[in-house]
Amino acid sequence: MKNTSDTSPLCRQLITVETESPTSIHAVLTVYHNDGAGWVQTMESIPAVIGKHGIDARKAEGDRKTPQGLYDVGEAFGTAPAPDGTKLPYRIATEHDYWVDDPESDDYNRWVHYEGNPSERWKSFERLTDPLYTHAVVIKYNEDPVVKGKGSAIFLHRWKSGDTPTLGCVAVAYEDLVRLLGVLDPAKHPKINMTVSGQ
Repeated sequence: MKNTSDTSPLCRQLITVETESPTSIHAVLTVYHNDGAGWVQTMESIPAVIGKHGIDARKAEGDRKTPQGLYDVGEAFGTAPAPDGTKLPYRIATEHDYWVDDPESDDYNRWVHYEGNPSERWKSFERLTDPLYTHAVVIKYNEDPVVKGKGSAIFLHRWKSGDTPTLGCVAVAYEDLVRLLGVLDPAKHPKINMTVSGQ
C-alpha cells in the first residue's frame, strides 16, 4: 500500500485521503491496519470531499484548502452521543463550545468552553454545535506547536453532499462516518495521510 514510510512504529492504523489533483474537491478515503504482518485494507474505500480550493502542503488560515501531509488522529466529538462501537475519546459539544480560528488570539486552533459572548473575545471562531458536527474527528493539524495563521479546525465530519466542498476539512457521508468511528482505535495510534495520488 502507499504512503506508510513516514508512519511511526507505534502507528498500526492509517487513513489515506487521496485526490487526483491539487485542485480537486473529490477524494477517496481508505483505512488500513497493520497487526504485524503488513498493511491490510480494513474496509472498502469510500468517497470524500475536501477543501473548496483543493489540497496544499502550504495551507494558510482562510484559504479553503485541505492541508497535505501526515497527521495524528485526535479525539472525536459531536452534538449527539457517540455511536455504538466508538473507541476514540468522545466529547459532547454544547452551545458554549468553540474552536478558535482567530490568528490574533492565544486560543488559536484550540477548543475553548466559554459562556460569555464569543464575538467579544475572538474575531473568528467556529461553533462546535454546527449541524455538520453531529459526529466529527479532530485531525491534529497545526497543533504541536500551534503556528498562528497556518490553519485551524481541521476535522473529519459528515458532508453536505458528495459535490459540496468543505472549508478545508475532510467530509464523508454520514453513514460512512459512523462506520469509521466504529473502526478507529486509539490503541493503534491512528494517523491520516492527505495527499495527491502519485505524490
